[in-house]
Amino acid sequence: MKVRFLGTGTSTGVPEVGCSCEVCMSADAKDKRLRCSVQVETGDSRIIIDCTPDFRLQMMDLPFRKIDGLLITHEHYDHVGGMDDLRPFCRFGAIDVFAETKVKNALMQRIPYCFGEDRYTGVPDIRIRTTDALHPFFINDTEVIPIRVMHYKLPILGFRIKNFAYLTDVKFLPDEELIKLNDLDVLVVSALRKEKHLSHQTLNEALALAKKIGAGQTYFTHMSHQVGLHKAVDMKLPTSFSLAYDGLEVFL
Repeated sequence: MKVRFLGTGTSTGVPEVGCSCEVCMSADAKDKRLRCSVQVETGDSRIIIDCTPDFRLQMMDLPFRKIDGLLITHEHYDHVGGMDDLRPFCRFGAIDVFAETKVKNALMQRIPYCFGEDRYTGVPDIRIRTTDALHPFFINDTEVIPIRVMHYKLPILGFRIKNFAYLTDVKFLPDEELIKLNDLDVLVVSALRKEKHLSHQTLNEALALAKKIGAGQTYFTHMSHQVGLHKAVDMKLPTSFSLAYDGLEVFL
């Protein structure tokens, strides 16, 4: 299985428009962060988690082939704003989009032209497969286990695929979900910045959660410019903990 980080930034991306901080002005490619998403390739499936406003750019240099499933963590724009750019991939057939009912309803309001009976030629051919935090499902022969995550007061989803788990926009994780995260080889978890935030974990909070989960290797994602320079922060992290970066590929 291979995981590629398509984007590791927060909702504004890095550099942030109008900012001249050292991170936004950095020449280090690892300090350039598109909105947060990953691609997971298993033996039989190509799976995307979240479809960001940067989706077109993120996919431009990758092989053009079928997307077997799109997993949506929640309805915030930085996680679904690229849905219209699925159009070219629908040449391979309809794309199954797995989302909770409230996310489905939000998508039907935002891009209604994808769901009507009289859709015009060329609109994304997407099929919403409703899921929830209680029921695993399959994409081809690949099992996906949803994980309940709290994004402040908003319940959202993380996902486990084999020995890999992806948790973004985390404020806290209910204790009853921890059992779903046993024996991970790789964990990806969000770490917005160093200072407290209403609806996101700090880097230290993410580190504490990751230690509690105990994966073999943890990568932090969904980072703002306020997390600091990649090189400076990454070198201070304990062994088996790293900042992810756009384009990073991890093999499991």
